[in-house]
Amino acid sequence: MAWSGKNQMRIRPARIQDLDIIHHIVTEATRHLNEQGIRQWDEIYPGREILSKDIEKQEMHLAETDGRVAGIIVLNEDQSPEYATIEWSIPARALVVHRLTIEPAFERRGLATALMDFAEKTAAAEGYNCMRLDAFAENPAALILYENRGYRKAGEVRFRKGRFFCYEKATGA
Repeated sequence: MAWSGKNQMRIRPARIQDLDIIHHIVTEATRHLNEQGIRQWDEIYPGREILSKDIEKQEMHLAETDGRVAGIIVLNEDQSPEYATIEWSIPARALVVHRLTIEPAFERRGLATALMDFAEKTAAAEGYNCMRLDAFAENPAALILYENRGYRKAGEVRFRKGRFFCYEKATGA
C-alpha cells in the first residue's frame, strides 16, 4: 500500500526485530496522551510482553512512512469478556481492532485512517462481516476517528483505566 505524493507509506506484518521501535512508539504515545490528561495507557498496558505476543501471533501490522515505523494496529478475533454485556446489532464473525497507535511525531498525516482502511479491507477479504473495537471514553480523537468512519456506538464497558465505548461496523463481506 502506498500513498501518492511526497510521503510513501506501506503496511506490513510486524517482526520480532521491530519490538524495540514498537515499544518506543507505544511509550511515546502514552506520554503524549498523559500530557493531554488522557490516562488510557500506562507501563502495565500495553506492555512489552503484550506487544511481543501480538507479533508472535502474527496479529500486528506496522505503518511505515518516510522509511520509519510510525504506527501499529493489531487485528484478531479476541473479544474481551466484557463485550458479552454489549447489545451488538450485527451478529458477527468479527475482526477486532486493538492497540491502534501512531507515534506522536507522525500524527495528523492520515496514518490512523490508512491503518483502519487496511483493517476494514482485511476483514472483508477474509470473510468477516463486521469490525469491532473499544475506545477510551476520554480520548476524543479516537472517538471522532471511529465515528467519522461510520462505526456505531453499541455500548460501554469498564476496564482497569475507566470507561470504554464499544463500536461496530459492517464490512460488506
